Amino acid sequence: MSIVAILIPVTLLLGGLGLAAFVWSLMRQQYEDPKGDAERILSSEWDDHPKP
Repeated sequence: MSIVAILIPVTLLLGGLGLAAFVWSLMRQQYEDPKGDAERILSSEWDDHPKP
């Protein structure tokens, strides 16, 4: 039963870290252009320096 006392806080901590990472990626606009990314990966042209 003592393992539950350890697992619950660890689970909450890892869940909080995952949520914080997701919110951080939203704030850094990582999901700004998913359609463009999907089309860019299929393009045959190679560009070392894509336009911002």
